[in-house]
Amino acid sequence: MRIARYTTGEDPTFGLVDGAGEKIAEITGDPLYTKIELTGQTTTVDEVRLLAPVIPRSKVIGIGRNYAAHAAELGNETPAEPLMFLVPNTAVVGPDDPVVLPPQSQDVHFEGELAVVIGRLCRNITAEEARQVVFGYTCADDVTARDLQQSDGQWARAKGFDTFSPLGPWIETDLDPSDLRVRTRVDGEVRQDGTTADMITGVFDLIAYASQAFTLLPGDVILTGTPEGVGPVTAGQRVEVEIEGIGTLGNPFLRRDDD
Repeated sequence: MRIARYTTGEDPTFGLVDGAGEKIAEITGDPLYTKIELTGQTTTVDEVRLLAPVIPRSKVIGIGRNYAAHAAELGNETPAEPLMFLVPNTAVVGPDDPVVLPPQSQDVHFEGELAVVIGRLCRNITAEEARQVVFGYTCADDVTARDLQQSDGQWARAKGFDTFSPLGPWIETDLDPSDLRVRTRVDGEVRQDGTTADMITGVFDLIAYASQAFTLLPGDVILTGTPEGVGPVTAGQRVEVEIEGIGTLGNPFLRRDDD
């Protein structure tokens, strides 16, 4: 089941997207908290503006260096345990929303990733139990100001700027995350082409690990790490993250030097 969050110019609405990714059937309420019921209203994806499928009420948890080849391409060793960091929910934007390059950085990179949306409150769970708390999966671009990441010594600013965490285009609830192709394109050119099978720590182990540090709440998002091939993106370019079984998230990048 694909669940989209969208607007036709009024308040955000949720709906079920068909298999072709063309039609949306409106549902009542927020599916994270209420039973899914159709309203009888339908529209098409082309007639609406897709929004970030979820705005985390609590937190976005990032996982760094979860693919060995990506760690190596930046000259880093793979961590002995998952390397976690927090991203503010103000960084989240949706499909086609612009990612604004901050004046503080001159080296911003794209990082295409599989994102997990948590559906139930949980704490100190096992990997097996983690399967039961997943609401679904979506595409993410964990945008990073690489120069600030290096100079700051921690990653809050480098990964936490407004607009630095695009999510979308919708949430897929029925998916096996163990071996999904992840491709990132810049202006149509493939820059990343990997698979979630190459994760050092798998999705359910990541959820369990995070739950031992933080209580996970419905709507929390876990970014599971990026394959090799990351690189700089400049104003005027468009980045697309495509994940098998989900769809494609695309965002333009721009710079507002007067911000």
